[in-house]
Amino acid sequence: MRWFAGCACSHVRILVVDDDPAVSDLLVRALERDGHTLTTASTAARARAELIEKQADVIVLDVGLPDGSGIQLCRAIRAQGLDVPILILTARSAVGERIAGLDAGADDFLGKPFALGELRARVRALGRRRSGSAQLRIVRGDVTVDLGSRHALRGDREVALTAREWAILEALAARHGRVVPRAELLAEVWGDATDSADASCEVLVARIRKKLGDGIVRTLRGEGYALGDA
Repeated sequence: MRWFAGCACSHVRILVVDDDPAVSDLLVRALERDGHTLTTASTAARARAELIEKQADVIVLDVGLPDGSGIQLCRAIRAQGLDVPILILTARSAVGERIAGLDAGADDFLGKPFALGELRARVRALGRRRSGSAQLRIVRGDVTVDLGSRHALRGDREVALTAREWAILEALAARHGRVVPRAELLAEVWGDATDSADASCEVLVARIRKKLGDGIVRTLRGEGYALGDA
């Protein structure tokens, strides 16, 4: 297996814009565990002030704000010429909001309710895009996995992976081949090491191997998982 080294995870300055204190606190706790710096704003006006006062690498933006919509704020940010990546939180079924958000300049979406592991993985991806750092690219035989662009090929055929399958690969890639204890992987990708998460992890690892080959993720019984060959 060949590794083209890059930064799989780095410190990111994040602005969370959400008027629900419970959601905001949850996001802050989850993202601070990854070593990021968090600033919060509960209104569009406060978010604009924070952007003037401080630099942000990523904005996590709720659609519903007391003084306007997150989509309007996204459009205003782009109108100012700011290219900071924006992740919009929206209802899963709100297709119209997703389309409007893309038209306004959003980079990514996450439907509510969301898994903390997926949120953290998406923020890491947006942070890497903002920094412009080299991405981790893995080549094994005819399989190529580019974690930066979330693009996987097997031969000349593109392989579709789910958001959580990418989150597993990113969590393993961040250790550059070192073993990730099972409980640690569950906490990072699912947010908690429950029996349900444990069962889901086994299923998804099996799916990754089926899609990309057995050599991409290896299991160390009684220890955890690692990316690549021993």
